[in-house]
Amino acid sequence: MAIDPEVLRTRISELGFDVVRFVSVNDEAAGGNAFRAWLTAEHNADMKWLEKTPERRTDPRNVLEGARSLIMLGVNYGPGEEQGDGPIWARYSTHLDYHDTIKPGLVAAGKVLEEFGGLEASDYRYYVDTGPVLERNWASAAGAGFTGKNAMLISREFGNWLILAAIMVRAELPADLPISRLTETKPVGTLCGSCTACLDACPTDALTAPGVLDARKCISYQTIENKGIIPRELRPSIGSRIYGCDICAEVCPWNRFAQTAKSGLIAARPHIDRLELREILELTPATFATIFKGTPIKRLKLRGLLRNACIVTANEGCTELTPQLTNLARSSAEPLVRAHAVWALRRLQANSELESIRTGETEAQVLAEFEGAV
Repeated sequence: MAIDPEVLRTRISELGFDVVRFVSVNDEAAGGNAFRAWLTAEHNADMKWLEKTPERRTDPRNVLEGARSLIMLGVNYGPGEEQGDGPIWARYSTHLDYHDTIKPGLVAAGKVLEEFGGLEASDYRYYVDTGPVLERNWASAAGAGFTGKNAMLISREFGNWLILAAIMVRAELPADLPISRLTETKPVGTLCGSCTACLDACPTDALTAPGVLDARKCISYQTIENKGIIPRELRPSIGSRIYGCDICAEVCPWNRFAQTAKSGLIAARPHIDRLELREILELTPATFATIFKGTPIKRLKLRGLLRNACIVTANEGCTELTPQLTNLARSSAEPLVRAHAVWALRRLQANSELESIRTGETEAQVLAEFEGAV
C-alpha cells in the first residue's frame, strides 16, 4: 500500500507534533565524518556510549535493516514564563520528562503508519533522544531547521526550542528539501549570517568553532551528565545555572519568531523554578523524590543537585546560607557533596565555620576521599 505523505504528515501533526518532516536514508545526511571527528577530538567528555558503534548512529540501516526513510518530528517547548529570581534551570527541565510524555505520541504515530501505510510494527522504530540517531543532523537534512553556530537545530518557526524525535521506516517517503541560503547549502550556520552571539555569550568557551561543542567545557554537560567533581576552574562561570544551560540558545536572534508551546506532548511542572537555594540545600532524599518526580531532574539524583547548589550558592555570594553549606560539609554521606560544600564555604570566606568541619578537613582531603570512593 502506497503511503500518501501529506495525509501521513497531517495525521501525525494531529497527535501533537509541531514539526513533521521526511528524509531519505543516506550516509551523507547523517554527518558521519563530522561526528567521528568530534569523537576523535574527545569533545564527548566521558559520554563513552557515544563512541560505541558510530556506524549505527550515522546510518539508520544499521539499526533497522531495510530502513529507507526517516520521519523527523519536533515538539515546541518554548518560550514560556520567565523564571523568577534564584537558581536558573534549563527550560526543558521545568516540564515533565519529555521522554515519557512524547512516547505516547510516537506509539500513536506508529499506529498511523500501520493504518495508512500498511506497515507492520516491525517495519518501523522510534526514538526520542535515547537511541543511536543523530537527530539534529537528520532534522536539518529534512528541512526542520538548520544547524546553528551553537550546534543546535534552529527552526524558522520555533527558534531554538524543539525537542526532536525520529521514526525509522521501511518505506520510501518523498524527501522534504533542506533549508538553503540562495544556492548555497552550508552544514553549519546556513541562516546565521555573520552573527556570533552564541559563540560570544558562552561563559566557558565551550563552542570551540561554529557548530562544534566541547562537552568538557559545557555547563549543561557539567551540571547534568558529569556525575563527579566539576572542575574548579569552571565553577565560577556556572553562575546561577543549577541544572543545564540555555545561554547559547537564549541569545539567538531567531528566537524572535518562537511560538508559545501548545502541544499536549509536553507538560509544565509548576514551581520547580521557584525553589529557593535554601530549600534545595535542605532537601532530603524523600523531599527530592517528591518534588522532582516525573521530571528529568530526578536522573541527576540528590547528590548531583546538591553539588550544583553548592556552586550556585558560592557564585551568588549567599553568605546567609553558610549554615546549610556547613551542615552539608560536616554531615553529608556523599563525599561529592562535601567537597563542593567546602569549596563553596571557602569562596564565601566562612573561615570560622571551616575550622570545625570534620576536624579541619580541607577540600583536597575531601576530594581525595571522593576519588578513593569511586
